[in-house]
Amino acid sequence: MIEREDGRKTNLAYLADRFMIQLEAGHKVIRHIRDGDYVLFNRQPSLPNMSIMGHRIRVMPYSTFRLSLSVTSPYNADFDGDEMNLHVPQSRQTRAEVQEVMLVPHCIVSPQGNKPGMGIVQGTLLGCMLFTQRDTFLQRDFFMNLLMHVGDWDGVVPEPVIYKPKPLWTEKQIFSLVLPPVNLIRFNITHPDDENTDISPGDAKLFISKGELVCGIIDKKTVGTSANRLIYVTWKEFGPRVTDKMISQIQVLVHNYVLHQGQSIGIGDTIADEATMRNVIQTIQNAKDEVKELVRKAQEKELTLLPGKGMMEAFETEVNRALNGVRDKSGSSAQYSLLKSNNIKRMVSAGCKGPFINISQICACVGQQNVEGKRIAYGFTRRTLPHFVLDDLGPESRGFVAYPGGADNAEYTQ
Repeated sequence: MIEREDGRKTNLAYLADRFMIQLEAGHKVIRHIRDGDYVLFNRQPSLPNMSIMGHRIRVMPYSTFRLSLSVTSPYNADFDGDEMNLHVPQSRQTRAEVQEVMLVPHCIVSPQGNKPGMGIVQGTLLGCMLFTQRDTFLQRDFFMNLLMHVGDWDGVVPEPVIYKPKPLWTEKQIFSLVLPPVNLIRFNITHPDDENTDISPGDAKLFISKGELVCGIIDKKTVGTSANRLIYVTWKEFGPRVTDKMISQIQVLVHNYVLHQGQSIGIGDTIADEATMRNVIQTIQNAKDEVKELVRKAQEKELTLLPGKGMMEAFETEVNRALNGVRDKSGSSAQYSLLKSNNIKRMVSAGCKGPFINISQICACVGQQNVEGKRIAYGFTRRTLPHFVLDDLGPESRGFVAYPGGADNAEYTQ
């Protein structure tokens, strides 16, 4: 569409011969956005300055905004129906400001905390951990297939680490192809605190030399939003453009690896071995017996009072202490019983989804549910739910949930 100085507009879609239109100084050309245009993208509430950033357009079919998964962190977006707004700059000055100041590569490191505001997340983060494990090798066909997805590959195929009986490559070799010539020594999530060796038996020490991943597993502490890690060091030494390119290439490479490798969670991943389950059930029963003993002491006024607290306050404090310890004790045994190949443990170890406490709650015991630091108070007359008798002080009647044998009506409600 052409807009003249006097306000008249001409729609080129309805002209038989659009070449008859002569553009003159002062005319405005109104066009659709196209690939390569710079725009502003925003998600409300716009609290930090990275809630609105500049992006380059790739025109795609349908009416849904699509963007890189790593960029969702500054927006606090989570793909559950979030509304976002697109603003198209209307002047050269605005486009220059978007390109040089507000573009995503310039917003990788947050000025608030002087650390990355975005990084590898979700399934890509899990794929990075699986991709860089020590005991995985790639055959020639799969290795060549992954090489196609390395953006600026120089055409030189790395030497295989094993020649006989057939050539094999490690996944660390192809991961090194997307890294800039950076040097880094760090520890990942699973590194034991008492381990102080140059080479970690569990491959928990990361060593990158001139862009070559020598040893170590890539996880959230390496490519996440932590300070002084791979993304921050790359941004500091090589600038925002190289960092942006590295993040994009890691995502493309790992996505194509996970496409063939796969990762899914089944009900078998939530079940510990028989010995561990017996230990969990016994731990829960011991806590219930301890609560019964506390109830008896309180009823017979034999309970030792705590400073500044009455009988019922001291009773509730002791019961809460006993029940809160059940989740930690049973959860620890359940965590150690799961193999490294367990799919839930893989997700937690990579840092892509959930803390270790989720493993405890899934495989062992949810534990005591507290409201404002106290057990669930009576909501009905002298009881929490109609399923319980009056004045019931037991664990289940006040919010204790244990899942090894399934959930009853009260546990499901709480």
